[in-house]
Amino acid sequence: QVQLVESGGGLVQAGGSLRLSCVASGRTFSSYIMGWFRQAPGKEREIVADIIPNGSSTYYPDSVKGRFTISRDNAKNTVYLQMSSLKPEDTAVYFCAAQWGSYVIVDTTAYKYWGQGTQVTVSS
Repeated sequence: QVQLVESGGGLVQAGGSLRLSCVASGRTFSSYIMGWFRQAPGKEREIVADIIPNGSSTYYPDSVKGRFTISRDNAKNTVYLQMSSLKPEDTAVYFCAAQWGSYVIVDTTAYKYWGQGTQVTVSS
């Protein structure tokens, strides 16, 4: 069982930056693929970043590539999402998720463990 707790969301002006954190419980964090997802009102949940257990491979969709950076600290059981050049369309609830494995997974339904989410609001 893995429990995930996100933090770092808030209100920011367009062009600004935020860093989200997600702390995981358990002793096997370094065996999990970690993903960040977001869901805006009336829209489906979508992936924004993904990182494999050793951190050597990441994935970003075109919508955030070059603006968002995912990283992890396995010693602290924490995954981060650094967001910069934020746009109003980035407004959403952001979730972190974990799935046992060793390669990038972009399918939302493939992740077993989810956090409660943290709200990010970008004003224009």
